[in-house]
Amino acid sequence: MDTFVVACLTRPDPCPQSAPNLRPQTPLPLTDAIVVFTTVASEDEAVALVRALLERRLIACGTLFPGARSLYRWQGKLADEREIVVMLKTRSAQLDALQSAFRNLHPYKVPELLALSVVGGLEKYLEWISNETTLALT
Repeated sequence: MDTFVVACLTRPDPCPQSAPNLRPQTPLPLTDAIVVFTTVASEDEAVALVRALLERRLIACGTLFPGARSLYRWQGKLADEREIVVMLKTRSAQLDALQSAFRNLHPYKVPELLALSVVGGLEKYLEWISNETTLALT
């Protein structure tokens, strides 16, 4: 199977007719949903940030991943810190307002804010994200 996948990825058509089970049965719905990642030092900070963003309707959901370890260079020194990774689900239309909110709400001087496009998903879930973030209070 691994060999087939590698060969499949190098072809112009990533799912040839010989591999119909790899071809999506129905097209995924188009969406403006994005997933935004950030990190904070504690679970309390993460909860406070997510609640504030939810109250402003800038995000539909925030998922906390405790126990992350970040290694990075900061002010000329290597840092090795435990952090909470926060995954936020929203729409690309909210990204500017989310960046502005981060300036006021995020506890870090230089907060991580990485937005990734969502290429598809379950239609009802994508609709829910859109509905929850349509009436944003900025």
